[in-house]
Amino acid sequence: MTEPTSVLDWHAAPLDASTRIDAAYRNTQNVRRFFKAEIGDHFRFDRPFMAWLKASQGITLKEAAAEWRRRNGQP
Repeated sequence: MTEPTSVLDWHAAPLDASTRIDAAYRNTQNVRRFFKAEIGDHFRFDRPFMAWLKASQGITLKEAAAEWRRRNGQP
C-alpha cells in the first residue's frame, strides 16, 4: 500500500530553511517573504531563477537561497 502524498500549500504554509520544494511548488508571496527574510530586501525573483526552482524538486529553501546568492554574486 502506498502512503498518500501531502502537498504543501505554498500560499499559506509556514516556510523555513528545511522546507523542500515539491511538485506543487509555486512562486508565491509567502515564498517571497521567506526569501526576503533569508536573503534581504534586495531579493527579487527573475525568470531564470523561477524556472530553476520549478525544476529543482527535493531541494530545501536554504539550498535555493544559496543558489540565488551564487547567481547574484552575494556572499
